[in-house]
Amino acid sequence: MDNIWIVFVTVFLLCTVILYRNRLSLMLKSKRKNKLPLGTLGWPFIGETVEFVSCAYSDRPESFMDKRRRMYGKVFKSHIFGSPTIVSTDADVNKFILQSDAKVFVPSYPKSLTELMGESSILLINGSLQRRIHGLIGAFFKSQQLKAQITRDMQKYAQESMASWREDCPIYIQDETKKIAFHVLVKALISLDPGEEMELLKKHFQKFISGLMSLPIKLPGTKLYQSLQAKKTMVKLVKRIILAKRNSGICKVPEDVVDVLLSDVSEKLTDDLIADNIIDMMIPGEDSVPLLMTLATKYLSECPAALQQLTEENMKLKKLQDQDGESLSWTDYLSLPFTQTVINETLRMGNIIIGVMRKALKDVEIKGHLIPKGWCVFANFRSVHLDDKNYECPYQFNPWRWQDKDMSSCNFTPFGGGQRLCPGLDLARLEASIFLHHFVTQFRWHAEEDTIVNFPTVRMKKRMPVMVRRVES
Repeated sequence: MDNIWIVFVTVFLLCTVILYRNRLSLMLKSKRKNKLPLGTLGWPFIGETVEFVSCAYSDRPESFMDKRRRMYGKVFKSHIFGSPTIVSTDADVNKFILQSDAKVFVPSYPKSLTELMGESSILLINGSLQRRIHGLIGAFFKSQQLKAQITRDMQKYAQESMASWREDCPIYIQDETKKIAFHVLVKALISLDPGEEMELLKKHFQKFISGLMSLPIKLPGTKLYQSLQAKKTMVKLVKRIILAKRNSGICKVPEDVVDVLLSDVSEKLTDDLIADNIIDMMIPGEDSVPLLMTLATKYLSECPAALQQLTEENMKLKKLQDQDGESLSWTDYLSLPFTQTVINETLRMGNIIIGVMRKALKDVEIKGHLIPKGWCVFANFRSVHLDDKNYECPYQFNPWRWQDKDMSSCNFTPFGGGQRLCPGLDLARLEASIFLHHFVTQFRWHAEEDTIVNFPTVRMKKRMPVMVRRVES
């Protein structure tokens, strides 16, 4: 009898515990579900990727975000690029994501991009190695020595390019700025001057970059396969340069980024890692910086008052230079206040970097929104920059708004933020300042019809043709 009673009590207690745990689990799941942002995961497997991509390549790429923000709020759930994703168009949430360390979020990008970048890319690695590489490159990019070199090279290549411009045929601004910026950046990375090897590198690099957002299929003949083959060729070229530098002895005063990375004593930076990252760092020279200059030209073409004030400011600097008879320094260009406001407004409206993607390593709650472990989060900068709550008349090009505006605000993140803040932000501003100075002091122009388009169409299809007229000295 006692044994039966003991068995009965044991079974009763076990059932009670199981029921309690199941009920608690359901309550936690319900609570977790209630904290998930509103939204939809779309179709099975593909989610909302098709609509996201089609909107991204339209004249209003923010339409995907705007539609869902009206329906669900500034933070919503979706399913893009094969992963359930929390999308943020909220400046405070974006700031939290950018400033979080690798224990909370790690980079997460479409598979084709991660295949091309490689596991050792600074865009993808985490922890002490990422901080070390980022710190080395960031310190070199901020050095006065490099800024002086960038200024000399930018002046030289811009002048050479503009000297060939003719008044009787259109000048394609995006093509011209790509040539200039790529030469300047490659010189800073590997000390390679224009010539046959540079042209070969550029040819392979264009094949490489064309596959960054391709389908993740590596079969021969596919875009991704061709891009990977192009990268292998570039890696061989860069590794030859690295080997030559190792054999000749490491420079005490670095002349380029390869020298900086070779000087690291930790021995964690292998030749393969250095070569991969050098190639990844060429992307701004082919894409981001030329686009900044092209969009500045576009917006100035649409705003005669801004163009006039920019021209007057730069003509004053040119007259001072002519009087002194000395070349302009990098501090001269960056000290032009209205030029900097034009660049700020171009960055805000153009959104060279649309946003960043991360993956949550644990459940994270921000402003009452849950980002579940294993989900991706997309911090969208464009929606913040074009939000009428943050900027009055956000679609109007208005450089004057920056004359009294706090640039440290989390409402303005054109170069990202946190530990992964773009190390080349100062150089991008410098190159754009130099290009605009030489452009407006030597030419007057008007844009060809049907070229005034929004980002990113200008990146993909339009090359911003303008007809120029040379200014008499």
